[in-house]
Amino acid sequence: MKSPRTKLRRLPKRGAHDRPTIDAILDEALVCHLGFVHDGRPAVIPTLHARVGDEVFLHGSAASRMLRTLATGVEACLTVTLVDGLVLARSAFHHSVNYRSVVLYGTARPVTEAAEKERALEAFTEKLVPGRWAEVRWPSRKELKATAALALPIVEGSAKVRTGPPLDDEEDYELDAWAGVVPIRTEMLAPVPDPRLRAGIETPGHVTALVS
Repeated sequence: MKSPRTKLRRLPKRGAHDRPTIDAILDEALVCHLGFVHDGRPAVIPTLHARVGDEVFLHGSAASRMLRTLATGVEACLTVTLVDGLVLARSAFHHSVNYRSVVLYGTARPVTEAAEKERALEAFTEKLVPGRWAEVRWPSRKELKATAALALPIVEGSAKVRTGPPLDDEEDYELDAWAGVVPIRTEMLAPVPDPRLRAGIETPGHVTALVS
């Protein structure tokens, strides 16, 4: 995982290159940002991702400029960030956030076989709502053809994590300003049924489990 590009120069004590740390952050984050160069211009696109073993799957429309570009072997940079809290210091300079982040570099491979593409779509569905795949209609051949999928290997990357209270200059601890952390969490709310949901269909357990 470690390379000259992933060596952490700024606050290296917050960094990690071990797979358990990297995998946990990738698995919890719902959205990643994918950076690449298209026609000589840099681009960064937010998209969903799902890790399966040693690869991160990406998917979208077969007409997607991003996916078509990456499928040619253009190098990619994938990042995810989870914000866990606002860190309020006694000085403006030391305000920060508690966070967990991952940066991956690599070249994605196209997923062309229908069976593997279907497994990738299953991974996306199960990441969003565990148990959902077994309850819904699976993709048709036409839908699979209209979908592009890529797999980015987890071979070069790093994680960075900040936790804990603010770190003020020693003399500032005598100031009267309040300091501390305001925790942030992502919360699932009660499911809202589709207006066109047929009468008699109850909210399934795998959905209610998200908010229980």
